[in-house]
Amino acid sequence: MKIVFLGGGNMATALIGGMLATGFEPESITVIERASDAGARLAARFGIRVVAEAAQAGLPADALVLAVKPQQMKEAVADLAGRLGGTLVVSIAAGLRATDIARWLGGHRRLVRCMPNTPALIGAGITGLFADPSVDGDGRALAERLLQAVGATVWVDDEAAIDAVTAISGSGPAYVFHFIEALEAAAGAFGFDAATARKLAIDTVLGAARLAADSDEAPATLRERVTSKGGTTAAALEVMRQRDLMGLVAAATEAAERRGRELGVELGGEA
Repeated sequence: MKIVFLGGGNMATALIGGMLATGFEPESITVIERASDAGARLAARFGIRVVAEAAQAGLPADALVLAVKPQQMKEAVADLAGRLGGTLVVSIAAGLRATDIARWLGGHRRLVRCMPNTPALIGAGITGLFADPSVDGDGRALAERLLQAVGATVWVDDEAAIDAVTAISGSGPAYVFHFIEALEAAAGAFGFDAATARKLAIDTVLGAARLAADSDEAPATLRERVTSKGGTTAAALEVMRQRDLMGLVAAATEAAERRGRELGVELGGEA
């Protein structure tokens, strides 16, 4: 097995760490990283091979993971065209459409587009994946194995759904962090010191998420179980209902999904 990464940033680092923890050998991984300091850190931390140029990576490989920033992708992959053979290309770059990546790679279409999220950095991510029709079962299985090294995976049949995945789970951690901010601020307004306010907010969200994950019941059922008629929780939830929290979340995610589609056009350079 030979896996090549283009880019050695935070998400690539998380993936490499997860892969090594799940059975990949350091000798099977090569990273193309032009920043010498970053490359040296990767090599020292994981014992993997790091090179500065695509010509040194020994392509083709079983898989090539595109892990550079979307705005840098077109230039970064320019040296890869013609070197890929039957390599499975796995892109974790947000917003970039498979057709644009394939065009920049000289028409290479054996490609899986993925949208991981930042909890992948601690092995608790969720990734949506879309495969070009040219990708066979073995290719899909390999892409899934790579991304499952940092969390759960879900497949979508329509590439447009990746923008929706981005809106829900890709951007989702920021929504949760924002809610934690709000809960922490509310605790502070009641007079709790900063450390206590933060602990109350974070542990409440963490515990509720674990309870929901471990339960076979729907979140709505769990919510109802905590809500006594005429009680404190009911009073709080009534305010959220009056302020239309559900509508607010729907509008926010619709804005994120729409922006994802716009970025695909802007970054791809063609409509």
